[in-house]
Amino acid sequence: MGFDHIGFTVPNFLKSRDFYVSALAPLEIGIVHEGADRAAFGENGRVLLWIGSGPSLQASIHLAFAARDKAAVAAFHAAATEAGGRDNGAPGYRPQYHPGYYAAFVLDPDGHNIEAVFHERV
Repeated sequence: MGFDHIGFTVPNFLKSRDFYVSALAPLEIGIVHEGADRAAFGENGRVLLWIGSGPSLQASIHLAFAARDKAAVAAFHAAATEAGGRDNGAPGYRPQYHPGYYAAFVLDPDGHNIEAVFHERV
């Protein structure tokens, strides 16, 4: 079995919360639990990501979220950059990973590389 969820702390909780609310909405991922200084994001009640207020990580991380199609990848990229994320790879094919790998990358407010990926059948 794969991993269940991932969590990390962020120095500006509200800024990061708002970023993830906007960026993950096109992927049909939203808040499933929330407290004053923490939020859990997921789908259908299943938690995928926890963020909480605390010191920033010393190293950046890479999170890849599955998208239902190429349009969702593009919508993620647009929403994430509009929410303050920095472009780190426009929507497109990444044949270096495998044929049909369609993804977009955005750096979140803390510099973490956030990806939306659609695995197209070829």
